[in-house]
Amino acid sequence: MADTVLLRVDAGIATMTLNRPDALNALSVEMMQDLAAAARAVKADARIQVLVIEGAGAHFVAGGDINDFARHLELSAPARLATFRAMIEHHINPTVAVLQSLHQPVIAKVRGACAGFGLSLMLGCDLAIAADDAKFTCAYAGIGLPADGGMSHFLPRMLGRRKAMELLLLADRFDAAEALRLGLVSQVVAADGLDAAVLALAQRLQAGARHAYAEIKRLLNDSFDMPLETQLQSEAEAFARCAATRDFAEGVGAFLDKRKPRFEGR
Repeated sequence: MADTVLLRVDAGIATMTLNRPDALNALSVEMMQDLAAAARAVKADARIQVLVIEGAGAHFVAGGDINDFARHLELSAPARLATFRAMIEHHINPTVAVLQSLHQPVIAKVRGACAGFGLSLMLGCDLAIAADDAKFTCAYAGIGLPADGGMSHFLPRMLGRRKAMELLLLADRFDAAEALRLGLVSQVVAADGLDAAVLALAQRLQAGARHAYAEIKRLLNDSFDMPLETQLQSEAEAFARCAATRDFAEGVGAFLDKRKPRFEGR
């Protein structure tokens, strides 16, 4: 990976940093490629128990890089169609698919601008903590685009069709308090407390029952497309798989002993 996306692992907690702070971490073609590589690296690393996604500097991700887009305007319409379709299909879509397939909890750490693909990326995370200075917008319609990065999948499932349509069509900006009211973020904290809040949440998840987390993610991600009978069967199978783990035995024992469980992910 180049320097546009940084990945570090510290005691089981991975941090993926989108690293173009001078451009508000706007997504260039190079960053698309590096982000895909970073997602694959996380999936392949057995040490990782929790993933945090952040932007370098004062912002999360301010959408796509408009300068990159502008360089393609000299192409003919058919060539632009082919170029941008390939860009999304080869880089954005695989990245979103890999991140969604992770069994580890994924936390978005959001400050400053969170727009376009940045908002899509945040919506695809399992939890999101925002600084009180964060500003959000779908952004796409403002430059004549629809959506990418899974936004048209995540947003209506979180907000319903009507509100999702409003946010995408109007592309209005909204603040962290409104993002919390809508349920798009899990928590809003003072900007100077964001690092500590995200670390505390990551460490809490790291100490939890990892098999149960993986099953919870799978069940919730599948639930929108499943009839009740199928979902009930999936719950039964997931429940049984977790009941066969050492963590389940530890959880029951700790409850009976009135102590905090010590899960080991086995």
